[in-house]
Amino acid sequence: MIEPILARRSIRKYTDEPVTDLEIRRLLEAAMSAPSASNHQPWHFVVITDRWTLDQMAEYGPHWQMLREAPLAIIVCGDTSISEKYWVQDCSAATENLLLAVSMMGLGGVWLGCYPRTERMGPCRELLDVPHEIEPLAVLSIGHPAEEKEPRTQYNEERVHREKW
Repeated sequence: MIEPILARRSIRKYTDEPVTDLEIRRLLEAAMSAPSASNHQPWHFVVITDRWTLDQMAEYGPHWQMLREAPLAIIVCGDTSISEKYWVQDCSAATENLLLAVSMMGLGGVWLGCYPRTERMGPCRELLDVPHEIEPLAVLSIGHPAEEKEPRTQYNEERVHREKW
């Protein structure tokens, strides 16, 4: 049953309905259920619901303007002191789990690229008081969707190699 995966789409328009604390907790539980190399779990999550902060963050990336409408952003960060080699993979898995949970809960969200763009990471780090050993990986804009997109597959047989290239 892969329908929830096929239904996950990038949603950039939101209603003004807030995301509840219980919904945020469930999203974070899903994120923290991701696989992690040697179970180091190097992830940290900055939860932002403050309108001023969301509006400020909308300026940090060229395609981050949807944060002006979003009632919630979650910044997925990796602790390089816990996992220097695999924090990106671990935090990416947590990010995808979070996005799948967003979709399955009837919310909408989109992954906004942060790492390794220092011009995005630096302002996020400063605004959110992120410690130096923590790297902001992804910014997720989340809310109740004000747009609907059909489920889809992006399967491409040309990208599949069996036994050998």
